[in-house]
Amino acid sequence: MKIVKNVEEVINSSVLTPGSKIYCSGNAATPQVLLRQMAADDTIREVELLSVLLLGDVGEVFSKAVCQRITHRVIFNSHHSRAAVNQGMARYQLMHLSDIPRQVKSYLKPNVAMVSVSGPDNGGNYSLGTTVEGVLAAVQSARENNGVVIAERNQRMPFILGTTIPGEFIDYLVDADYDLPVSPVKKPDKRAMDIANLIAQRYIEDGCTLQYGIGEVPEAVTQAIMDKGVKDLGIRTELFADAMRTLVDKGIVTNRFLANRFSIASIFLSGTRGGYHWMDYNSSIQSRPSDRTNSILNIARHPGMIAINSAIGVDLHGNIWADSLDARKIYSGVGGQADFLRGAYLSEGGVPIIAMKSTTASGVSKIVDKCPEGITTTAISADPVIIVTEKGAFDPRGLSITEHAMAIAYLAEPGDRDLLIKHIYDSGQFHRPSMNLTGGIPKGFFPLEKL
Repeated sequence: MKIVKNVEEVINSSVLTPGSKIYCSGNAATPQVLLRQMAADDTIREVELLSVLLLGDVGEVFSKAVCQRITHRVIFNSHHSRAAVNQGMARYQLMHLSDIPRQVKSYLKPNVAMVSVSGPDNGGNYSLGTTVEGVLAAVQSARENNGVVIAERNQRMPFILGTTIPGEFIDYLVDADYDLPVSPVKKPDKRAMDIANLIAQRYIEDGCTLQYGIGEVPEAVTQAIMDKGVKDLGIRTELFADAMRTLVDKGIVTNRFLANRFSIASIFLSGTRGGYHWMDYNSSIQSRPSDRTNSILNIARHPGMIAINSAIGVDLHGNIWADSLDARKIYSGVGGQADFLRGAYLSEGGVPIIAMKSTTASGVSKIVDKCPEGITTTAISADPVIIVTEKGAFDPRGLSITEHAMAIAYLAEPGDRDLLIKHIYDSGQFHRPSMNLTGGIPKGFFPLEKL
């Protein structure tokens, strides 16, 4: 390993030669110093850069000028990459989070890994910090393809236990010192709390294993769990955020029923700088590559796996989309939603859940007749996913398409619901829709008022 004093010594066209395939850490572990130098050095050309949700002060790397000499392959959009992807300046890689390590090693085969690290520990090993997903596979690929591993050691990066690499795997080490990106979450509103209370009361019991992410609804679910008095929970997730930390700190998460007595995640993100300090050498959490955290088979082994994810929209058949606004407007990425929805369904006592508000902030319904033409669906109508809005919960198990349609319509706001119901009756395409109501309530629908 060579410790480099100036980033220019390693981030240049002599090291990143034309034809280089680079995999870069993302999320809070985005190596900002390395990426800013890539953007600044206009002699670096004809290289590819693979990334998952780049955060921090790295927006310039997606500028028009930089995109003309660096080909971005974006697996999951951040606010930095969204415009470049949707304006044809960068490529969007359709990939389940569970499949990233396999595709990296077998198909994409990067010969450069740009990673963030913390350490070393007393054994000479370096933590991959707050993001693993496909990073370990990229390090292995670079070594197997006679490439280089370039590490940025941020003094504020926590040493997350679990996935580490020996110092001998690192060719160049660049020291840095800057605050990690934070993702503050606004206080849950009434709609988020209604959704969370419905989920907690109906589906979360002592001994369940949880997966959820960051945002209003996850924060609200945490509060609803505490209000219900649930205990002895486990955590297996792709993203560990502050909401889950609260459950760990309060002793609600014990992981007592799991093979390991710690919470497992592939990505760690905090809303405060103090949250990253809490993660440092904390034995209650451990990191794993995403082909392990998001393996459907591994997820299914956990008892009572409750997977709670969100979506952009759902149609009357039960098709769900979470990465796109339409076929050519990519908002985020496929991510790990399908991994956990399908793994949770196979878990004994498990429940796959999509939780979302019935409308956008501007009042547009997220419950629609048909999904946008050509859009990527993260769950199809045959996936037995429970859908929850502030109006109620829909359980599709054992139901036909007509029964899907009637119940899903009731997840919408009253005005939108009435229009959808009218379409169901008037179209003539649904089998005897009136037969699907019992006391005015569709089969498979549980209204919030009955909670």
